[in-house]
Amino acid sequence: MSHSSASELSSPDSAAWVICLCADWCGLCRDYRAIFEQMAERYPAFRFAWLDIEDQADLVGDLDVETFPTVMMADAQGARFFGPLQPQAQTLSRLLDSLENSSLQIAPLEPAARQLLQALQTAPEHWIKV
Repeated sequence: MSHSSASELSSPDSAAWVICLCADWCGLCRDYRAIFEQMAERYPAFRFAWLDIEDQADLVGDLDVETFPTVMMADAQGARFFGPLQPQAQTLSRLLDSLENSSLQIAPLEPAARQLLQALQTAPEHWIKV
């Protein structure tokens, strides 16, 4: 990733994003939403967003999501996690602890992920507010 694209993602609070990519028709996703919102309260240093890949297709763009729920954790430096996640509070909590402790490796953001983060910054209606 070039330095210019990283600076484009920078925001005044440059918090890491924790994004759940789901579909409303998915029962696991519907059940997982309450857990995800609880984690948003427990980890206020991060920005949480819940996106239905069909209803918010304009934000999700070309990001490839094959399994639900899929979680993306990323910041201006890159992706920290992107993949399916068992819909359990303990699993998400362990991953968030690793993110909080900066122990997750950084991978370059793919263009679709970078576009999603940029779009989310200007779409607070999709943020989970605590």
